[in-house]
Amino acid sequence: MSETTTATIARLSTTEPGFHRQLDALLDWEGVSDSAVQARVDEILADVKQRGDQAVIDATNRFDRLAVDSMEQLRLSPEQLKTAYEGLPSEQREALAVAAERIRRYHERQKPESWQYQEADGTVLGQKVTPLDRAGIYVPGGKAAYPSSVLMNAIPAHVAGVREIVMVVPTPDGVLNDLVLAAAHLAGVDHVFTIGGAQAVAALAYGTQSVPRVDKIVGPGNIYVATAKRAVFGQVGIDMIAGPSEIMVVSDGQTDPDWLAMDLFSQAEHDEDAQAILVSWHAEHLDAVAASIERLLPTLEREEIARASLKRRGALILCQHPADAVEMINRIAPEHLELSVAEPEAWLEEIRHAGAIFMGRHTSEALGDYCAGPNHVLPTSGTARFSSPLGVYDFQKRSSIIHCSPEGASELGKVASVLARGEYLTAHARSAEYRIRSK
Repeated sequence: MSETTTATIARLSTTEPGFHRQLDALLDWEGVSDSAVQARVDEILADVKQRGDQAVIDATNRFDRLAVDSMEQLRLSPEQLKTAYEGLPSEQREALAVAAERIRRYHERQKPESWQYQEADGTVLGQKVTPLDRAGIYVPGGKAAYPSSVLMNAIPAHVAGVREIVMVVPTPDGVLNDLVLAAAHLAGVDHVFTIGGAQAVAALAYGTQSVPRVDKIVGPGNIYVATAKRAVFGQVGIDMIAGPSEIMVVSDGQTDPDWLAMDLFSQAEHDEDAQAILVSWHAEHLDAVAASIERLLPTLEREEIARASLKRRGALILCQHPADAVEMINRIAPEHLELSVAEPEAWLEEIRHAGAIFMGRHTSEALGDYCAGPNHVLPTSGTARFSSPLGVYDFQKRSSIIHCSPEGASELGKVASVLARGEYLTAHARSAEYRIRSK
């Protein structure tokens, strides 16, 4: 690339020759495509499908460095979840409870209703909304164990009316995360198994002697989990194949540069492939943010990860006009979009593609991650062009209702007969014709 850089992050300008090529290169990310990973995942899936519990136990002992000999040792009881919640410091209990209540309240508003209408001849048409019977939630373990992910995945399922929620969370070296278990208690999870990786996805997808087979698997994970979810899709539903975290911030030049630097860090600290992009039409403002980045980056606990992310996939982009920023938003379709501008509402009509839109200077992306209420499971890697945040609707399905009156069946039968015979489907035609009333 020919772009200028600070020591940490690329600087691009929409007026530079080759800007669009540079932006494409910045956005490019190879997803689940590792053939060696695919082969290993296929082996694990086949093994779990054939041997059930024992295959899960063997894989868990190997990858999580455990020494268990039964699935009961990998199951957590509701009492253990409750104990974990009650054992938390009061500040953490309160924070989890507030977040859970806000998430629940928001998702209650998403619940779709069944509906019907009647035509003049008495025919009734409609749609019946039904929750899934059983949902599986994958929660990452180890350093990436996020209680917020438990709330964001389990609460919409609970609100949707899912009868049974099964959670899997790996515990490398047998270390339990009390915050994750407490979140499972608050979110109403029914079963928790301390398993992870492709073997956990397989157990949820196929069922074992101990792990119930689910109808849909949701939740983030590493490349093995993502590859396994893609492989079992079609036998069970999945939420999405999530890529690295992303944030795009648009600033009118009036927001504190330190705020913006930290907003960019909030995604960059996730992992080296995360992406943080700031767009503004004020060059001096971008200079100030670049200076804040250099000054504040060493204060982060995850400085090395954030630095690598910013260097590999970050950018400060100078555009000429707010309209250029809107064009970039819709081209990038970011997972998280911050509109750090004076009148964010004026931008909404033109924004077509974004996972979540954070309006105004005071609405940091971190609030959405934890406790604002809307879901933080969002489409990544440009898939906001055709995908939506996780919600209640992901845990429900719709059935069409058709109840023909004799008169309706007779009239519709005439239409169906003509169309069916045009397709040379005689049985279709005659099935409809049998119900046509003779005059």
